[in-house]
Amino acid sequence: MVIEGFDSTTIPSNNNKSYVSINSFYNLYGTPTPVAYDNKVDLTPVQEFYHEGKVFITGSTGFLGKILMEKLLRTCPTISTLFLLIRSKNGRDLEERTNQLFDDEIFDLMKKACPEFRHKIVIIAGDCALPGLGLSTEDRKRLIEEVNIVFHVAATVRFDEKLVKAVAINVRATRDMLRLAKEMCNLKILMHISTIYANCLNHCIEEKVYEPAIEPGKLISLVENVPADILDEMTPKLLGKYPNTYTYTKQVAENVVSQEFENMPVAIFRPAIVISTYKEPIPGWVNNLYGPTGVAAGVGVGLLRTLHGDPNVNANIVPVDMCVNSLIVTAAKVAETFHHGLQTYKGSKIRVFNYGSTNESPITWGTTMDYSKYYASMNPSVKAIWYLIFEIYKSYPVYLLMTFLLHTLPAILVDSVLFCTGQKPKMMTIYKKIHKFSNVISYFVSYEWQIRTDNVLWVQNELQEKDRKLFFSDLREMDWLECYKFYCTGMRIYLLKDPLDTLDKARVRWKKLYYVHQTLKVLSYMVLLWLLVWLIKILF
Repeated sequence: MVIEGFDSTTIPSNNNKSYVSINSFYNLYGTPTPVAYDNKVDLTPVQEFYHEGKVFITGSTGFLGKILMEKLLRTCPTISTLFLLIRSKNGRDLEERTNQLFDDEIFDLMKKACPEFRHKIVIIAGDCALPGLGLSTEDRKRLIEEVNIVFHVAATVRFDEKLVKAVAINVRATRDMLRLAKEMCNLKILMHISTIYANCLNHCIEEKVYEPAIEPGKLISLVENVPADILDEMTPKLLGKYPNTYTYTKQVAENVVSQEFENMPVAIFRPAIVISTYKEPIPGWVNNLYGPTGVAAGVGVGLLRTLHGDPNVNANIVPVDMCVNSLIVTAAKVAETFHHGLQTYKGSKIRVFNYGSTNESPITWGTTMDYSKYYASMNPSVKAIWYLIFEIYKSYPVYLLMTFLLHTLPAILVDSVLFCTGQKPKMMTIYKKIHKFSNVISYFVSYEWQIRTDNVLWVQNELQEKDRKLFFSDLREMDWLECYKFYCTGMRIYLLKDPLDTLDKARVRWKKLYYVHQTLKVLSYMVLLWLLVWLIKILF
């Protein structure tokens, strides 16, 4: 099933072009961009690569996929078509889901820069959880005949995902995508998006494909033939030292790419931990609570007060817009080297790109939390339930003690009050979920990896100045303080749904929470002192 030009309504530009100048919009954020292009001659080298390009994107409704779509449509004005693999969800048909997708504020700037963008969108019905990507025969034939650029972004990123689903989406779908790409008549490049932490068992993560945790075909056959309950029992043994099914299946998926590529123009792009946008199209935009975003949001509302980890460990994080920019320029560069037949790529092993900040712009977890606490205090949310207190504890016994004192004990007291007043207790349930999340993220806050990024730096150094500005992705030019200012403000607006016009009210509430917090601290110290005096009297 294909939905093409799903909305025929077009907003014509004043100069009768399908795109307009977007200088004025970019200047809001200090990010330069070229004016509208009259012809192909005006394009930068990267834009020229995407000229008349027909791009197939899986995972287009996800966090990274949305930014990728938006960036291509907004800054590659002569791109021909975006084929988006989308599945129906929650009873909504594809047209309804697609219209809702583009209603997101993240596309507002793009709509002004490319008002006729809808004519470039072709929706392909499919599902990466199904064999063959769930494609119909007609859709498969069309993709094979027309597509020349592929971004395989789709993945389940839930750390606690059942192995059967994680394998279906992260491993089998990757295999099916590669096999589909082999039949594409005009393929220029296929970029497979992985993660640096697919290889987290290696202290030094190089830009290469490592030996698989298990042979991919064997794993696919296993999950397709073993009953779900038995597979659940087997999962801990299969994972071994891998912290979760996400890293495990993404590691195996890289080997699928390595086995299937057979001198095709294919590369693996490994982002680090992805956070909100830095500058474009909206500073600080984020739509999920994964990873450090969940931590920072929990800290900001006063729910999360402790975390096990090492505050001196490097936080290998990257803004999603810079990550997408790097992905776009990397695809163009890999395609160029492959199709020119350079010995540095063609006929050799598959090329891998680690996009992380550890080397180019290091920042520790302790510093990220300091920034988060600072901006949460400067711009508190009206939805905060308690004053901000938070620390990362390297010692696990100390972490357990502080978790009991700052999470469990207050939750028991609040639930007791709720029960006595005839209301349903809920705090212990909330903290069970928080502790489950904390245990997952603490692995990445406790260990440090050496990350090789030579290939990414090679691409950056090869870019012309116009492309360096238009597709800003050089982590060496990061300003983390500014980034966290946008990040924390974005969490307040887009995740907590708390607009900035409530700031005055929130600051009044924040001051009250501060005094209540300080009063409770004094009372707690007095109780402890009384218990200590009482104990001394008993003993002596």
